[in-house]
Amino acid sequence: MFAALPEEIHALGRLFEEAGHELALVGGPVRDAVLGRSSADLDFTTSARPDATEAILRRWTHGGAIWDMGREFGTLGAARGALKVEITTYRTESYDPTSRKPQVAFGDTLPGDLSRRDFTVNALAVRLPSLELVDLFGGLFDLAEGVLRTPVDPRQSFDDDPLRMMRAARFVSQLGFTIEADTASAARELADRITIVSAERKRDELVKLLLGEHPVEGLRRLVDLGLAQHVLPELPALRLEIDEHHRHKDVYEHSLTVLQQAIDLESPAGSGGPCERPDLVLRLAALLHDIGKPPTRRYEDGGVVTFRFHETVGAKMTRRRMKALAFDKETTTQVARLVELHLRFHGYADGEWTDAAVRRYVTDAGPLLQRLHRLTRADVTTRNRRKAGQLSRAYDELEGRIDELAAREEIDRIRPDLDGTEIMHLLDIPPGPLVGEAYRHLLDLRMEHGPLGPERAEAELRAWWTARQEA
Repeated sequence: MFAALPEEIHALGRLFEEAGHELALVGGPVRDAVLGRSSADLDFTTSARPDATEAILRRWTHGGAIWDMGREFGTLGAARGALKVEITTYRTESYDPTSRKPQVAFGDTLPGDLSRRDFTVNALAVRLPSLELVDLFGGLFDLAEGVLRTPVDPRQSFDDDPLRMMRAARFVSQLGFTIEADTASAARELADRITIVSAERKRDELVKLLLGEHPVEGLRRLVDLGLAQHVLPELPALRLEIDEHHRHKDVYEHSLTVLQQAIDLESPAGSGGPCERPDLVLRLAALLHDIGKPPTRRYEDGGVVTFRFHETVGAKMTRRRMKALAFDKETTTQVARLVELHLRFHGYADGEWTDAAVRRYVTDAGPLLQRLHRLTRADVTTRNRRKAGQLSRAYDELEGRIDELAAREEIDRIRPDLDGTEIMHLLDIPPGPLVGEAYRHLLDLRMEHGPLGPERAEAELRAWWTARQEA
């Protein structure tokens, strides 16, 4: 299988060999090839130090691009045509107990480099140009068994790089593997070591986990190992909270079920459809939609448990957590907005909405409408088939009304019948807060009555202006 590597890779191996250095394809690309999976990454390890690697890459690329942003960690990258490679000098690394950054020291042998890999299934290498497969830690056996195990004692491995504990949960999601018992036990013992890892690195691992094929199982491992308590504490906090409908499951199980059902509603990858798989925003919103329940839980008369305004509280908690994990502002805003809106539909299910209410639903969702559709449908987890059917039919009806209004009114682009320039001209006022007040008034009328037309809109504007001046 490795003979089928591009000729450029074989040529790269020959250049390193001629210069007296070792080169090996390593880690994920080897693992994926054995599993029959494609891999976009081509990661190599070498005995050459960065300066020597750079000199060889300049010959290999024939003047192509070389990047060395990872030089301090021994990593250089290069491109030859459409082919991109990253090459890292043999190394060992560990964390100081109080540091968030790894301490890197270059190594001298391939076995030493492989011993510092996170798991045996990633400690596989193929020497170039000979194509000799190197498996010193039983990685092929663990691949066949679907097991994650560290090449060295897991306590040493996780102490050296605590992020490996999160990677274990991530590979459960991506590969569907299980974690070997002693490896899991070590992670539980050292879970609090994850706190020294930077927010950005923890975020990246969480995102990869969520975008995997089995994110629910990955999240379960994150909780079971005690890591979620330090990365996403809102998730394990849900385990003891019984939901307000007194159903058979707690909110933790409900949230994981909603996540899986939301994933099932994504459009197929590559289809170009709405919420194309994998949709990070939808998955985060599904996971976090009920995190406001623990702080809003109240015991009412008769043993009734309520979670009033948990969607509003949950949206604020979502923003805080995502900010703490260094998510970008746009993703944070979108996820928090979905959490805030996820209960809005239930007002429709309890009684028919006016066209104005439907317009507001669409406008409030804005570009998140398709995700809100899926989140709302995924949030139905009752085993009561009659109730589930009623909710499904009600949402079918709502979507139908949205489509009808969209066809008549371009509902997804609702604007007042007069824009800001026209408002300033008709009222003879300069730019400022008054223009905004007038704009919002016309928007409210548009929501309530549909398109007004320019003449009626002008009359309504002048009437509002007169009333405001007389007040």
